[in-house]
Amino acid sequence: MKIAVLLPGIGYTCDKPLLYYSGKLARSLGWEVLPVPYGGFPAKVQGDRDRLRESIGIALRQTEASLQAVDWGRYAEILFISKSIGTAVATAFAASRGFRCRHILFTPLEETFASPVTDAIAFHGTADPWADTSRLRALCGRAGIPLMLTEQANHSLETGDVLQDLRNLETVMEQAAAWIRGERP
Repeated sequence: MKIAVLLPGIGYTCDKPLLYYSGKLARSLGWEVLPVPYGGFPAKVQGDRDRLRESIGIALRQTEASLQAVDWGRYAEILFISKSIGTAVATAFAASRGFRCRHILFTPLEETFASPVTDAIAFHGTADPWADTSRLRALCGRAGIPLMLTEQANHSLETGDVLQDLRNLETVMEQAAAWIRGERP
């Protein structure tokens, strides 16, 4: 059995495109999909590292509570599909349990790399105000993580051009599907 855990961002829930479609892809490829909701974050998190860390802590505690009944030993493969602060939650949660797992990191934050992560693929928009592209390149490079860039895209991997965003989403989902199947870029 295989399980894919979806961990959202602050305002980017599991019903938004990146998580919705990657969850559907995982399900279509035979994975059990478990979305984890959380909330109750402080206001004005963007640009405030203290509030960001507080938010990650809130999400991590809620994730631990949501996942406490999961029998992880049942699963031959574990995949975390995460977005924004969810990427920091995913890496911290997996590291704290010593999981051998894979990650899809949508728009990771620098805090994502506070915990060890190696078997991952990351997606980032070059116009993302939440994370610096050159810093993410360095962090992913040190960890040996492929960093897939979407030019001029924001923290939702959107550019403002709807048709271009749909083409970009298709490319991202093709890359995510390959990763879910165990293929490397």
